[in-house]
Amino acid sequence: MEASVLDLRKKMHEVMSAINRHERVMLTYRGRRKAIIVPLSEATSSRAKVEELPAFGIWADRPDMADPVAFVEQIRKQRKF
Repeated sequence: MEASVLDLRKKMHEVMSAINRHERVMLTYRGRRKAIIVPLSEATSSRAKVEELPAFGIWADRPDMADPVAFVEQIRKQRKF
């Protein structure tokens, strides 16, 4: 379903009925697509775990990152001129 901001104000019942039927609602503003409203069951079921993200563990094989606290302290250490 496609709905404008005005439809949200005046036809909220129709928009909510579409969401109850597990449909996605494309929200438009001045004729341009701005957002997608998805049913909550679809939004929560498709969340990825942190371990599955491609950047997880990107520095796992770096020996200088074995102790992250020491690494950050080294970075934040004041420079001597």
